[in-house]
Parts: sequence; C-alpha cells; structure tokens
Amino acid sequence: MVFPGQGAQAVGMGRDFYDREPLARTMFDEAAGILGYDLAQLCFDGPKEQLNLTEFTQPALLTVSAVALRLVERAGIRAAAVAGHSLGEYTALLAAGGLEFHDALALVRKRGRYMQEAVDEGRGAVYAILGMERDAVVEGCREASARGVVSPANFNAPGQIVIAGEKAAVEEAVRLLKAKGCRKAIALSVSVPVHTVLMQPAADRLAADLERVAITDLHVPLVNNVDAKPVRRASEVRPSLIRQLPSSVLWEDSVRTLMTLGIHTLVEVGPGTVLSGLGKRIAPELRLLNVQDSASLTATVQALAA
Repeated sequence: MVFPGQGAQAVGMGRDFYDREPLARTMFDEAAGILGYDLAQLCFDGPKEQLNLTEFTQPALLTVSAVALRLVERAGIRAAAVAGHSLGEYTALLAAGGLEFHDALALVRKRGRYMQEAVDEGRGAVYAILGMERDAVVEGCREASARGVVSPANFNAPGQIVIAGEKAAVEEAVRLLKAKGCRKAIALSVSVPVHTVLMQPAADRLAADLERVAITDLHVPLVNNVDAKPVRRASEVRPSLIRQLPSSVLWEDSVRTLMTLGIHTLVEVGPGTVLSGLGKRIAPELRLLNVQDSASLTATVQALAA
C-alpha cells in the first residue's frame, strides 16, 4: 500500500465514505475533537484556499487516507509492505502498526504548523519540472542557487521532479531549466518550500514531539522517503521522519525498492491517483489499484480477490 502526500488534496475528498460508512464519521469526529475544528466541513466544502494551507492540508489528508485504510483493512486486505509520499509516510506508519491514529494526527498537525511557520508567506515556491533527467535538474538548481535556496524536493518518476526553495531562486531555476529543454514547469499548490534546508527549523521542532510519541516496531517493512530503504524498528523510524523534512523525497527509488522486496501490486490508499500515475511511469509492469471512495474500494477488493 502507498499513501499520497500534499498536492493530492481536493475539496470533496472523503465525502463518499463519510456519507456511507459509520466508521468514517467516527474517525472524522475524533479528528475534529483533536484538531478543534470541523475537519469534515473543510474537506467537503472548503474553501480550497484554506484546505491548501499546509497546516490544514496535512491533518485533512491524513484523516481521509486513514479512513480509506481502515475500510481496506476491514475488507480483509493487509499490506506486505508500505510507503508514503512525504506526509503519506505517516499514514504508511498507521498501516504498518507503528503509530496510533490520534498520535499521527496530533503529529501532522504540528508538522504542518511548523512547516508553515518556518518560512514567511510568499517567500517560497514549488514547481514540478517535466521532461528532464535528474542530473540536469540538480545542475540547474545548483546554478540558480546564487539567487537563494533551491533544490530538488521530490524525485517522483523519470521525467518528473519537483523543485522548491526561495521564490527568486526557484523562478531562476525554472528559467534556466526551460532554456536547457525542460518540457514544462508547473507551479504547485503547496504553501511552503517542502523538503529543502528551509525546513530544518521545522524538523528541529518536530524532533521533540516525536520523542514524546509512542512509536512501535513495524509489522511490515516501510520503505522510507529519505533513503528509499526498508525500515522496521521504531529506533529507525524516528530519525527517518526528522530527516525527511529538509531532505528530498526519493519516490522513484522507493518504488523500485518495493519491487526488490517482491511487490508487484501497488494499492494507492487515499485521495486521487497521483501515485498510481507515477507508478506507471516508474515501472509499467506494476499492477496499480486505488481506494479513494466506495466504488474504487469495491473494485480493488474484487481485483485482489480475483
């Protein structure tokens, strides 16, 4: 099972499960009690501008993905291994038995707030760079770094790399990369420059919270973002989550690592099908399924049973 991160959010996410499943309503109610606001209303009705703010995006995505996960598990499906894209790594920990939902939600609420507060509003920018190889993107960021902080944030798939950093430096990198043959550069709806050194203050603050939360050894391997390696012990999970914030997400490498573990089917659990699209680009031979509403849950259960 793989779990999406920021960028997968959309107004209306989770509503189908909420309307049909008492379990979903219970989990949304629990989330509202922890967060102190009506998360269901934010997810279902927006406004989009608020949902796209990191401090709200992260608890919202975690909750919707966790609801989908519990319904998948109720159907008798268990993961042989897990991975999550950035924020999705926390939902992956739920699936692997390393974290409880209430602890994960409290953590990502703080994580989102720390990330939001680490960089002044309007200072950062995040772009997807399409149609360029890793080395060229890394070199373009290096050249643009004279204007400020800019670096690859996500190595998502062949020809799809996300860069982030300070706005002037990112815009300079985009200009350089277009001149070098970048097919397209797309500004992303992420309100902070994720997975860059600008997130180190957020990582330092989160480290103290992680020390106070109960994390247990995992039932199945979690392929982590920062190294693209399988981890099982709680003593490996904590430092991995701290290092994740100022480091690039190695998603392409993570999917390839899952395949070395014998995985041939990815079930994307949570809003959207972003990770399924990346999986198709990384390894066309993978079988790709997703669970984001009742219809896709039924289809995935039937496909796995067959």
